[in-house]
Formats: sequence, C-alpha cells, structure tokens
Amino acid sequence: MTAFAPDPLTLVQATPHPGVLRVAITGDLDYNTARELLTTALAALADGGLTDLHLDFDGLHFCDSSGLSALLMIHQHAVTAGTRLHLEQRPRVLERLLDVSGTYEHLTGAPAAVTQRSSTQD
Repeated sequence: MTAFAPDPLTLVQATPHPGVLRVAITGDLDYNTARELLTTALAALADGGLTDLHLDFDGLHFCDSSGLSALLMIHQHAVTAGTRLHLEQRPRVLERLLDVSGTYEHLTGAPAAVTQRSSTQD
C-alpha cells in the first residue's frame, strides 16, 4: 500500500506595484496548511492600503475543504477591506472544488456578468 505524501505549502510574496500583493502558492492547501495562507493574507489586508490581492495557484497540487474555507475567509476580509481578490492560474483540482462547492462565481467574481445577462432576459 502506498502512503500519501503531502507536498509542503510554500508561499512567496511579491509587491509588483504599490497597493498590490502577489502570493505564489505551491504545494498542498489542506487542513495542515490552510492557516498559513489565511494568516499571510489577513496580515496583508490588515496593514491597509492594499487595492489588489493576487493569489497565484500555478504550483498548487491539492486543495481540500480547509483550503476552500481559508479562501472564503480571505474573500470576506478582502471585501471588507475594499481589496479586489484575484484567484489566478487555478489548476483543475481547484476549479473542480470551486465548481462542486458552488463557490466558483462567489470567489472569482463571475456573477456580475451572469447577473447582467439574467436581468436583460427577464
């Protein structure tokens, strides 16, 4: 029997422009690591002056419900802070989790277009 070996979470922060933070996420976002991403994001949002928070998931290998919960909390705090949250380079595993959980539009900002289409059809 093969044991599951988790990939450690790595977060690399960059500030390409004033008011913009990019966090590159590599590894597994799960019960054991979600708190690290949440703590990093909330600290950045608490500092104030952040207009855009980009979470780059290009190196993400796995995400479970704890990772999703962290993303929902980050989104809530970003909205409160007036910061735009961008979930970028989402791998299939994250796309599927967002879709199955019904949080895709909520976290990616897609509902505005859907809402506009729905109101024009009524």
